[in-house]
Amino acid sequence: MKITIDQLIAWLIVGALAGSFTGMVVKRSKEGFGRFTNLGIGLIGALIGGSIFRAFNIDLGLGDLAITLEDLLSALIGSLIFLGMLWIMQKRSKDKW
Repeated sequence: MKITIDQLIAWLIVGALAGSFTGMVVKRSKEGFGRFTNLGIGLIGALIGGSIFRAFNIDLGLGDLAITLEDLLSALIGSLIFLGMLWIMQKRSKDKW
């Protein structure tokens, strides 16, 4: 699979937007977790959300734009799932000590 520069830019945009939205929701502040952490959370969330949407064949029918609302929504959901998993792992590791 060859990744083009257009796809890379689209992934960065989706990751930045989804990570920023997730940071705002979770931290309840405009900055969220910070610029680069938001981007990382968003990119991981995009991978998780995109995989879930493909696995369950979810198509919201929102169009064929380069960056669709469906992409942002799946990345946001994936980001929240990722942060939830991190929270559970941290809680379990603290309980063991």
